[in-house]
Amino acid sequence: MTESIALYRKYRPKSFKQVRNQEHIVSVLKGAIEKGMIPHALLFTGSRGTGKTTVARIFAHEIGAEDVDIYEIDAASNRGIDDIRALREAVHTLPYTSPYKVYIIDEVHMLTKEAFNALLKTLEEPPAHVVFVLATTEQDALLDTITSRCQVFQFRAPSRPELRELVIDVAKKEDFTLDTTGADTIAIAADGSYRDALGIVQKVIMASKDSTADADEVAAIVGAPKTQLLFTLITALHEKDAITGLRAVREAHEAHIDMKLFLKLLLERVRSIILARYSIDSKEEVVAHYTKEEQERILTYAADASSPIHSHLLLRLLEAAEQVGKVYLPQLPLEVAIVDLCQK
Repeated sequence: MTESIALYRKYRPKSFKQVRNQEHIVSVLKGAIEKGMIPHALLFTGSRGTGKTTVARIFAHEIGAEDVDIYEIDAASNRGIDDIRALREAVHTLPYTSPYKVYIIDEVHMLTKEAFNALLKTLEEPPAHVVFVLATTEQDALLDTITSRCQVFQFRAPSRPELRELVIDVAKKEDFTLDTTGADTIAIAADGSYRDALGIVQKVIMASKDSTADADEVAAIVGAPKTQLLFTLITALHEKDAITGLRAVREAHEAHIDMKLFLKLLLERVRSIILARYSIDSKEEVVAHYTKEEQERILTYAADASSPIHSHLLLRLLEAAEQVGKVYLPQLPLEVAIVDLCQK
């Protein structure tokens, strides 16, 4: 049986040229390499799945480090003072075949306070042949004394259009067809993470019975609502029909749909209605990534100036979205919002 490779590993960038959306970092690193000004300690910070460890590996290879001289340490598992003391001793040995030994310490914020303090001296005065690349999703959890000893690089989370483009591109390379709305659903579900987006694409490919997936098939696989259910609720809000709106939420809950994702998709469509209403010259751009049926429905509601779908309704739904993860019943904030919004 052929071994299946995770898509996020298969399509992980192998060079600076392949790195997406981090030009502000790549240009500085390339400049440092060209001028021979290699920092002894770098800190890569940003949300999960934005390419921190990937860029760290590329940087290590670009400065001439072979795999045998690149050490990846997971600080979540090796977080104690004894682990850092062992590292402090190891850095003094020369590289096997490379000009540098590169230590990539992932999730560095997970180190204990004692381990941080033990690392400080090594970061401040490392041997000339050692380069540290620290990576974290929580820069605020780091000691200022650690941050001040590093060149800090803030990784950008990919935008939704960028994730959608990646999803469609990778699907094509896998001989799989995704429609734009399905790719958009994956982009939203990925929540700013390249890795999560490719993980979802792989799940969709594995679950699909053929080589294509439309929006509803993607929705079923990732736990998102079908398009029709979303517009049932939008119509209920438009008509101030609380009973139908609450029934739609109950149907979503009984179908085990992720309520956070449900609200994200709902907010997106309500936002598009409002934007299309006031964007005289760019209505087509606002709805471009939706299916033709969704475009027609959004533009119909947008054309109704008397519709209760307006900015105040959007703000009330935003409040509900913020509360979803804070209550025992995830559907409750949306149910309360629907009752409030549909009162005559």
